[in-house]
Amino acid sequence: MGYGGVIELAVSSFASISMTPSQLPNYLLSNRKRLAFSQEEVAFLLGAGNGQTVCRHERFVREPSLEMAFAYEAIYKRSASELFGGLYQKVEKNIAARANLLAERIDNGKENPRINLKRQKLSDLAGSRAANPNS
Repeated sequence: MGYGGVIELAVSSFASISMTPSQLPNYLLSNRKRLAFSQEEVAFLLGAGNGQTVCRHERFVREPSLEMAFAYEAIYKRSASELFGGLYQKVEKNIAARANLLAERIDNGKENPRINLKRQKLSDLAGSRAANPNS
């Protein structure tokens, strides 16, 4: 295989990776590298014992607590939904599915402003995945 074949393979591999709609569970490692921090330095900022905690989060071995997720947000200056994009995508998909189920439960033909508002909000929740399938 000549250089042309290698380049074509690299380009096609990159295209298939970048076109994938699913995300990594989190983007902690890339954000830490962006700021040139070590795992130990981030652990210190988090108030965690050592870099092992950060390592476990970065390698998707453990999910951080809500307080720690907010700490990562404060350190990296990125929203938690951006830092934990894959997890957010999974949660959003589950919410949309449950919103559809709940809408079916309350769709009993009654008409009043409160039920109409509920129907609209559930429709918005259920449709958020359809409107933005790559999120």
